[in-house]
Amino acid sequence: MKDNKYNLAVIGGGPAGMIAAGHAGKLGSRVILLEKNENLGVKLLLTGKGRCNITNAEEDLKKIVSVYGRNGKFLYSALNKFSNKSVISFFKGLGLKIKIERGGRVFPVSNNAQDVLDCLKKYLKDNNVETKFDSPVKKIIVKNKNNKKRIDKIILRNNKEIIADNFVFATGGKSYPRTGSTGDAYKWLKKMGHTVTKLKPALTPIIVKEKIVKKLEGLSLKNVEVSLWEKCKLDSHFGEAIFTKNGLSGPIVLNLSEKISENETKDLKIKIDFKPALDYPTLDKRIQRDFEGQKNKQFKNSLNKLLPKKLIPVIIELSEIKEDKQVNEVTRIERKKIVKLLKEFELSFKELVGFEKAIITSGGVDLKEVDSKTMKSKIIDNLYFAGEILDINGPTGGYNLQVAWSTGYLAGEIK
Repeated sequence: MKDNKYNLAVIGGGPAGMIAAGHAGKLGSRVILLEKNENLGVKLLLTGKGRCNITNAEEDLKKIVSVYGRNGKFLYSALNKFSNKSVISFFKGLGLKIKIERGGRVFPVSNNAQDVLDCLKKYLKDNNVETKFDSPVKKIIVKNKNNKKRIDKIILRNNKEIIADNFVFATGGKSYPRTGSTGDAYKWLKKMGHTVTKLKPALTPIIVKEKIVKKLEGLSLKNVEVSLWEKCKLDSHFGEAIFTKNGLSGPIVLNLSEKISENETKDLKIKIDFKPALDYPTLDKRIQRDFEGQKNKQFKNSLNKLLPKKLIPVIIELSEIKEDKQVNEVTRIERKKIVKLLKEFELSFKELVGFEKAIITSGGVDLKEVDSKTMKSKIIDNLYFAGEILDINGPTGGYNLQVAWSTGYLAGEIK
C-alpha cells in the first residue's frame, strides 16, 4: 500500500476521533488520524473542569436516550453497540481507575483528564494508528464513481495528499474555538450537499441585566434550585451554580441554557431558590428562630448561620432593611421580604455567552442524512461521522462524551 493510502482517515483528534481510529485499527485497518493542533484531546482536557466526566452511569437506556431530546432515538444503535457500561469497562481495561459521583457522573479516581487522554493515546499506539499533528485540512476532493459521490482524497495545509477508502469526520462543533473547534467541516459538508442545521452555543453561562451580581462574583452555591420563567415556569434544575462577574454559570445553569436558547426573544426571568429544602412557612420560622437568639444584634450580623458570607450584604441591600437596625425591630413584613428574596432571588436574562465559552454546539449535520446503524453519510458513499459534528447534544453529567464514545466506536467499525 502506498505511503499516503489508508483504509481509513479520521479527521479530528478529539474523543470521538480517537475512539474511531483506535477501534478501526484494532479491527485491522490501516488508519491515519489527522489533528490540526499540536496535541490530541485539547478540548477533552477541559471537560469536567479538568477532571473529565467520562460518562454517566444511568442504567436505564430509555432514560439515557431521553436526555438528548427530540434526536435521542438516533443513538439507540450506537448506545447498544458501545454503552456507558462499555465505556467504563474500556477505560478500566486500559488501567484507568474509575469512580461514580452524585448524579451518576463517572470520573477518573485521579480527577485528572490527562489520565483519560493517556489511556486513549495508548489505545491508538497499541492499534498502530498513525497520528499526524499540525495537519489541518485545506481541501477535500469529491468525485462521482458509479453514480455515487465519494471522497477521492484530502489535501492538507502542507499540500500533502491523503488517500483513503473511507473517511470519518470527527471535527467537533464551534464551541471553545481556542481549542481548534472552529466549525471548519460544516463548510466542507455544505459544499458536498449535506444539510447543517442551525448552529447555536449550548451548555453556556448566562449573562443577566442586574449589575449587583458583580458583588457575588465567584460565590459557589450547592443544593440550590435555578428556574426559568416567562409568565409561568419553563424549566428548573437542582444542584450547583456559581455567580460570575455578569451572570451565572455552573452545571444547573448550563443545563438551563438549553431552554433559554429556545426562548431567547422572550422576556425571561431567572429565579434562584437558595433554600429549596424549606418551604416559605418553614423558612420563615427558621429566620424567626435565628432572630430570637440574636435580638440585640444589628440586622447585618444576624444572617451568618443562614447564608454564605458573600451573599449577606446583597440580601441586606435588596431587602431595603437598614443594616444597623436591631434584630428585634425587624418587622414581620420585612422578615417576609427576606424569605421571598431567599426563595425567589430574581434576575433578568440578558443573553447567553457565545461559542467562546459554550461547552458544546447545538445543531450540526442533519441526522436524516446519516445512517444511525453505521454513522455513514447517506450522501457521500465513503464518509462517516462521529461526535459533536452531529446534530445531537445532551445535558451536563457525562452525556455528551458518551455520544462521542458511542458514535466514534460505531464509525470505527467500517467494513
